Amino acid sequence: MTASDVLLAAAHAALVVVSLILIRIDIGEHRLPDTIVLPAAIGLAAALGLVAALAGDTAPLGRAALGGIALFGLYLLLRLAFPAGLGGGDVKLAALLGMLLGWHGWADLAAGALAAFVLGGVHAAALLATGRASRDAHIAFGPWMILGAWAGLLA
Repeated sequence: MTASDVLLAAAHAALVVVSLILIRIDIGEHRLPDTIVLPAAIGLAAALGLVAALAGDTAPLGRAALGGIALFGLYLLLRLAFPAGLGGGDVKLAALLGMLLGWHGWADLAAGALAAFVLGGVHAAALLATGRASRDAHIAFGPWMILGAWAGLLA
C-alpha cells in the first residue's frame, strides 16, 4: 500500500465520521452547519490534491473539482427553482459530496447523485403512506444525500 493509498483511505474515514455527524444534526435540527461542511470540503480538497501529487496522477483531482462544481450547480439550480425544498446547507454539502464522488469517476457521481433522490423519495413516500407526514412536511434531505453518495461509491 502506497502513501497515497493510505492518505486516500484516511480521507474516506474522516468523511465517514463527518457524514455521521451531519446526518445526526440534520435529522435533529434540519441544518447542515457551515462550520462542519466547509472545513470538510477544504480538507477533502487538500487531501485529494496531496493524493494526486503523491500518485503522480492529476486526472482524478480534475474530476473531483468538476464533480464538486457540477453537483453544487445542480443543487443550486434546484434551490433557486424550489426554495422551500432545499436549504443552503444541502447546496454546500453537494459540493463536498460531488468532490468525493467525482474523484472516483463519473459513473460514481451519477449513481451517488441519483441514489440520494431515490432514497429520499422512497423515505418520503413511506412517511406519506403511513400517515407519519403530510405533503407539506419538511424532511431533512442531507442524510439521503450522504447515504446516496456512499451507496454510489459502494455500488
